[in-house]
Amino acid sequence: MKIVPAILAETFDEFLLRLKQSESFTDYVQIDIMDGYFVPTTSFQLDKINGVKTPLAFELHLMVKHPSAIMSNISNPGLKKVFFHVESDVKHPDFIKHIKGKGISAGLAINPETKFHDFRKIAELVDSILFLTVDPGQYGSPFRHDVLYKIADARRIFPDKIISVDGGVSLDNLHLFIDIGVDYVCVGSRIFLDDNPGKRYRLFKDKIAEIEAGSSGKIPNTQK
Repeated sequence: MKIVPAILAETFDEFLLRLKQSESFTDYVQIDIMDGYFVPTTSFQLDKINGVKTPLAFELHLMVKHPSAIMSNISNPGLKKVFFHVESDVKHPDFIKHIKGKGISAGLAINPETKFHDFRKIAELVDSILFLTVDPGQYGSPFRHDVLYKIADARRIFPDKIISVDGGVSLDNLHLFIDIGVDYVCVGSRIFLDDNPGKRYRLFKDKIAEIEAGSSGKIPNTQK
């Protein structure tokens, strides 16, 4: 399992700071974009990212009500993947085609309350699934343990898709995601709110390596 730093910034200056910090310890990040409607928090204007030059590759997590309007104005060679929410106001198949038509991987993000049957058919059309294990929109929200059951089901039904997790990930619960076959976890506040983000990132990497060294590699039965 891999770790991806997640940048959630309300201002462009804050975003640039965290991006610069990330360049010193990773080659890939997730950038969270919020519109103040889909989630209560707002982020910097996404179109500013067109002029950003960075050696990092990145994915976008669009926590927005109208993702198609945002994506029509975005162009950056570092953009490799876009996650949009199944709960957002968009024609899912058309938007997925639009993303892939730009040569970008398409991913589906799932809020904690969304039932499996509400996204299963759409999930078949994307390359990746991102499960939120907190209520979205701000750093430090409490972890939703119940989402683990949904993730385990998705791993069995979609064995070839990339599955990731965002929210509430800590050194203490990394084993839960490894056990159910998550490909990567996104970590925000527990990296960037630390005095030394790079050191904190490496602690996560070391902990993952330690757990995987002692793991059986079997996915447990997590059904209630």
